[in-house]
Amino acid sequence: MTITVSTDGSALGNPNGPMGWAWADHTPHAGGQPGHEHPGDCDAGGATNGTNQIGELCAVLEALRAHPGSEPLVIETDSQYAINCSTKWVHGWKRNGWKNSQKKPVKNAALIKAIDAELSKRAGSVKFVWVKGHAGNAGNEKVDELARTYAADCRSKARDGYLPKEGWQSLMSSEYADGLDVPGDAQMLLDGAISDADYHLGRGSQDDDGESRHATNHDRRPSLAEMLTEPEGVPDYPFAENTDDTINTATTDTATTDSSPEADEATAVTARTADDANRTANESPQTAGHGATPDPSPTPTSGGATAQRSRSGLTVSGTLRFSPPPASSPTYNGSPRFIRGVIEVEGYVQGDGTLTLDEAVFRVRRG
Repeated sequence: MTITVSTDGSALGNPNGPMGWAWADHTPHAGGQPGHEHPGDCDAGGATNGTNQIGELCAVLEALRAHPGSEPLVIETDSQYAINCSTKWVHGWKRNGWKNSQKKPVKNAALIKAIDAELSKRAGSVKFVWVKGHAGNAGNEKVDELARTYAADCRSKARDGYLPKEGWQSLMSSEYADGLDVPGDAQMLLDGAISDADYHLGRGSQDDDGESRHATNHDRRPSLAEMLTEPEGVPDYPFAENTDDTINTATTDTATTDSSPEADEATAVTARTADDANRTANESPQTAGHGATPDPSPTPTSGGATAQRSRSGLTVSGTLRFSPPPASSPTYNGSPRFIRGVIEVEGYVQGDGTLTLDEAVFRVRRG
């Protein structure tokens, strides 16, 4: 039986606006059936900034990885760029050492190499079919809405960025890396601290009534990044008073237009600087070291307002062990890593003041 999926990418204010990608099966309730190695029948993701082209390639790559079987696969897309990268231009780029006709590095090479690898190893055949966008094609309309919605959610901070590993690599090596928000779980994926399966856990889903959707923060298992970045709180012990949290946030949402031109591939790549990479490594939550001290003082939020936190009157002392340790990161240079955050504690304090922690969540403080 032939499997047909639609794929699409979207960038709100292309290039370098909030970006989204999506794929969707044409067959309802497809998850778990032969050839469908995924929950539900669709998936979507995005990032705080990027390009339509990266979104298109991410969608194709994720669709291939979600359908690795021997059944023939048809990928419908409105992107000639994605089709040509996957079936035509890739052969010349490989012969030329991944340089384009202008002798410059091929843009989005990490994604294109990954797509080529998936096509080469897939047992079943793969056929790409171009469809006209915004022309009433049900599959195309569905993935367009999924991709646009995720891009908008990244813009409003409603959801964290979610790309395949190669999507993050392509974006971080491009001229659009400045200002990119890389969530904690994505950085752990890039560092090899978690597997691709762990990173994708709980992402795509399907309603009980069969209506396919992409899971939101309210109806799926929280990702590691969400657990690390939720507003920190004070444990509500019976003997602690005034532990209510008051959070005031102010955000602005500037209207943008969706422009998706298929630009020529010849654009040069600007590599991310070593300083930027080091800064990201030092700020990312998986690089935590020993000696973190909870700080319940007022914390600026992403919107510029202040989250007022009351004090419980408790203090904590002792040595903490963070997992994964800094030494597990490829960027570790042997020096202690500075972190700022709070530890969520829930349990019973013994009469001598001791409390045993078991994988307590560490919440990163921004700013």
